Order: sequence, then C-alpha cells, then structure tokens
Amino acid sequence: MREQRISGIGVSEGVRIGSALRYSPGAAAGMESERESIGPDEVASETARLRQAKEACAAELQAMVERTKRALGEDKAGIIGGQLRFLDDPKFYPAMERKVVELHISAARAVREVTEFYAARLESMANEYMRERAADIRDIGGRLLSSLRGGTQVRLSELREPVILVADDLAPSDTVQLDPRVVLAFVTQVGGKTSHTAILARSLGIPAVVGAGDALDAVQDGETLVVDGSAGLCVRNPEDAYLRQAVELQERERALRDELEAFRFHPAVTADGRRVELAANIGTVPEAEAAAEAGADGIGLYRTEFLFMGASRLPDEEAQYAAYRRAAEAMAGQPVIIRTLDIGGDKELPALELPKEANPFLGYRAIRIGLDRPELLRTQLRAILRASAHGSVKIMFPMISSMDEWRKARGAAHEAMEELRREGVDFDRNIELGIMVEVPSTAVMADSFAREVDFFSIGTNDLVQYTLAVDRMNEKVAELYDYFHPAVLELIRRVIEAAHRHGKWTGMCGGMAGDPLAAPLLLGLGLDEWSMEAGALPKVKRALARLSAETCRERAQQWLQLPTAAEVRSELERFRAEL
Repeated sequence: MREQRISGIGVSEGVRIGSALRYSPGAAAGMESERESIGPDEVASETARLRQAKEACAAELQAMVERTKRALGEDKAGIIGGQLRFLDDPKFYPAMERKVVELHISAARAVREVTEFYAARLESMANEYMRERAADIRDIGGRLLSSLRGGTQVRLSELREPVILVADDLAPSDTVQLDPRVVLAFVTQVGGKTSHTAILARSLGIPAVVGAGDALDAVQDGETLVVDGSAGLCVRNPEDAYLRQAVELQERERALRDELEAFRFHPAVTADGRRVELAANIGTVPEAEAAAEAGADGIGLYRTEFLFMGASRLPDEEAQYAAYRRAAEAMAGQPVIIRTLDIGGDKELPALELPKEANPFLGYRAIRIGLDRPELLRTQLRAILRASAHGSVKIMFPMISSMDEWRKARGAAHEAMEELRREGVDFDRNIELGIMVEVPSTAVMADSFAREVDFFSIGTNDLVQYTLAVDRMNEKVAELYDYFHPAVLELIRRVIEAAHRHGKWTGMCGGMAGDPLAAPLLLGLGLDEWSMEAGALPKVKRALARLSAETCRERAQQWLQLPTAAEVRSELERFRAEL
C-alpha cells in the first residue's frame, strides 16, 4: 500500500511511530437502539432510570477527578471537574427530567436532545475556546447514554500494547485515561488547539494531531502510522525514506528535550550577559505553583476569568481573595500581575447575564463590563488589593482603549484602596497599576498613557486581530493573522519606547512572547518582561542564551524597515541559522 500523508492541526509536539488502533467510544456493550416514546404510566420509572444514570455518571467523573489530580495535578483535574459541575447545573439535567415528564419521551431521547441543544449553543459562539467546550457537553451526554443502556465504556486505561490511537474525536475523560507509555500518539478527525483534549495531551506529553478530517476513515487497525504533532501530520504506511526521517526527528527531539531541561532552573541571560525577565501566563492557582516549578520569574498574566467561568455563581470577595493570595504566596515574592475580569459577550457566564451581540469582540467586554458594573469591579479590586499584602502583586486592566477608560479604572482602584484604609485592612500601598495594550488606539496614544500608568503589557493576540482586521478564529482569513506584520511591529516599538521615555516598563503576554523566533526582535526592541505558557520558558531561555542584546538592537532597526511579514519572518530565520 502506498504512503499517504494526512494533514491536520498539531496540538502536542513530538514524533511517534506505531500501529494504528481505531477507537470508537460509542462501541460499547448494550448500545442497542431504544424506543423514543413512553406511556404515562412509565414516567416514574423512566425518571428513576435517568436519576440512576446521572448518579453513576457523577460517581465515574468524581473518580476520574481524583485520578487526574494524582497524576497531573489539580488544574488538569479541574477540566473533568468542570464536566461534573455542568452535570449539576440547574438548567442541564433538570431539562432532561422535564422532557421525560412533560413530553413522555424516553430518558435516552431526552439526554440526546438536551445535550445537543447545549452543544449547538456553544458551537455557534464566536470564541474558539467556548466552541470547543461542546465536546465536553457531548462527553457528558455520551456517559449518561452509556449508563442508561447498561453499556460499559471501552477503558483506554486498560490498553497494554503500544498503539497510535485513531478516533473521530476524544473527549477529555477519554484523554485523561491515556498512558503515554502505551498510547504513543493520537490523531482525530475533529478538534482544535484550545480543546481540553489538546490541553491534556500536552500535559501528558502525548504527541497529537486533531482536525485531520475524513481521510482517517480509511485507516485500518494494525497499519503503521507516523504522527508528527509538531508538523500536524499523520503518515499512513510510511516508506523507508520517511521512516528514517521520522527516527532522526525522534532522536533530535530527545536531544532537545535533554538540552531544554538544563535551562529549566537557570535564569534567562543573553550571550552578552543581559538578564531577561521571563514570566508565565496562568488561569488557575495550581498553574502558579507549576510556573514556579518550571522556573518562571513571576506571573505576567493571571487570567482571572477562569475563576468566574468555573463557578455556578459569581465568586465573592473572600473566594477571590483566597485564590489571589495563594497565587501570590506560590510565587514567593516574585511579581504576580493580576488582570481584572476579561470576559466578553461571546462567553457564557450566566451569572452576569451578558447580552448577545453580533460582534462581541468589538462590544461589551473586559473593562467595559467592569466600568458598567462598578460593584463587580470593586469586589475584584478589593480582593486583589488584599492579596497584595502577601506578595508582589500588580493590577492590570484589560482592553483599555482611551484615557477616559484608564482614568475611570484607576479611580475605581483608588476608591477600593481608600475603603480598605478606612477599614484598617492591610495591602500594598504602592501597588502598581498597568494596562493591557490590545487596541491600536492605545498603542498610538502610548506616550500619553505612559505619563500615568505604571506599566504596559502588550497582548499581541488581540492587538494583531484589531490592527489587521483579521478574525483569528476564521479559517478563511486566519493566514492574514501574523504578529510579524510591519504595522504590528511598529506599534510594539512605539509602546516600548514611550514607556522607556517616561521611566516605565513594558511586558508582553501574547503568543509572540513565547515564540523563540521572535526573541531576537523583541530583545532588540527592548522588551522588559516576557510572559508565556510555562512550557515555552525553556525554549525561549535557550534562544536568548545564543543572542547578543547589542547585536539584536542593531538588527531590529533593519527588520522594522521590511515591508511584509513574510520578509520579516525570513530574515529572522536566516539570522537564527547564522547563530
């Protein structure tokens, strides 16, 4: 059989060679079709069956939470915990019971209809992260159906022979069962980079390619596959030449892994001795603890929205204070930059009752919500200020687009400080207040902002999107999204230079900061603090160790003159090859 190359989305790096095993989670015992309707006299027994299925599903998920906590830590266990919370959501399961009682339909049909209703709502959202939560909802529905039908899910944890898993999709509860010594890699027809399955694959260190499409239908059990999670490639029946190449890639991967491990606890220092501050982006307290273990110099972005999104109601001041304090204590005196709530109209947060919007990315989101709902912002600011007594905490406001917004946000912080002073509550009286630079208007006005803020943090993900008028979630135009675009680089330069003119510092917490290829350019522009996912820290440290800050400063001025993103990227690759 001839070699076939199947392209998808690489979500977890690494190259593995092995035998294919097709996995269909629905292919369990007792999965025969059920009748759709029931009689009035069967309602009580059918609702009892549904409740028993819910209890069985909850017990199974709780056991999975505990196993995941022991194996991967509390933050990854929270992914499965989120499913458990959704199972207890006052709108989800009760809707199933109502359908059985009011419409006289079977429990299985009720589960399918309610599950698909909520999954479809998530899939219709503009935000990729929220769209990919639909898989989590369907996972819960599948488990309820399996319990109803008396089926036993195929247990991936019981696999003994090394395989490469091939599936239409893998749910998070499937993925946490995988043993990297047995499941060498996996490839699925659907999925995306921000799915919980992708996140767990990276945590487990299992190379993975998702979104490979219908081409996987032809893959048979036992076929030889090569999965390259870095290139987003799955190769069926590889020829000898490609097999040799894959083996070489594996050897290089092992050597690089050993080299990167050596950088883990070393400070980030350039070849000419300049110390660079590398911080981590986090969304949960356990991630702060993991960042400290990974050798981060601090937390450059604490995304507080995850604390809100994981709760059935808005967390009060005490709950927020406890989380922020734990993060500050985990970093043992190193900086922790806490961003106020950055939620948008495209994200489901029932407790806030956000309006539906035609274009949520340009609408009611982030600081606009905070200023419109002052009690929400006040509660969060008080919690952050109280946590500042336990570490080096800074406050950052998201999506500031005008001086008026900044001054109102600063005013809210000062009011919260005054309240705490009157109450005799301890906090850092010299706490720094900064802003995210995500909107072009803020970058253009950087000089004015720099007179008043304590620091900037450039959020390249949104800055690129807004500067280039490109929806990064839209596959039709996604190729236009490029942080090496000269217009974006000019805005970054403008922000850094404005900050330095006024004795302030600039950080970056978007994806660009964690890209080793961008390191010489950002170093040359004088970026003060770089914040990234913890896993990127060793790669960026390694890149910086080979660079001269002085040389990069000279070359950066040349790179800024290039007219296209492609030329900038090409020159950076050429520069890297010369090192």
